[in-house]
Amino acid sequence: MLAAIVAVIVILLVTAGILVMVGPRNLVRRIRSVAVPSGVPQVFEPRRPREVQQGVNPKTQRVLVAAARLASWLRAHGHEEAARDIRNASARMTGNEAAGLYALQTALRRIRVVNVTEGSSHERVQGLVDELRAAVQDRFEQLELLPFRKP
Repeated sequence: MLAAIVAVIVILLVTAGILVMVGPRNLVRRIRSVAVPSGVPQVFEPRRPREVQQGVNPKTQRVLVAAARLASWLRAHGHEEAARDIRNASARMTGNEAAGLYALQTALRRIRVVNVTEGSSHERVQGLVDELRAAVQDRFEQLELLPFRKP
C-alpha cells in the first residue's frame, strides 16, 4: 500500500514538472499539434510519377533529358563536381533559358578535364557529352543565340 502511494506521488510530481517546463500557454498548442494519423501513411502509398512541365519546348526538353543522363552517369562514377555543375545549369534553364544554356555550355567545356580510364566508360561518357552538346547547340540555334552553322 505504501508503494502505491509513493508511485502515485512520483507520477504526480513528474507530471507537474513536465507541465511547468512546457508552460500553460504552450500546453494547449502542444496538445492540439499531436494529430492522430488518419488512413494509411504516405510511406505506404505509391509514388505519383513526375509530371513534365507543360509548355516546354521539345528541344529544351531534349536538353534537360540529356543533361540529366550525363549528370547521373557522372555522379555514379564519382565525378560529383561536374555532375553538380550540369544539374545547376539545367536548373537555371527553368528561370532563364538562355543563361541556363550558356551555363551548360561552360559546364561541357569543363567536362573535358574528367578522367575516365576504362574504354567502355570513356565511350559512354563521350556519347552522353556529344548528345548533350548537340542538344544544346540545336537549342542555341533555335533561339538564335549563336550564329547558325554554315554547311
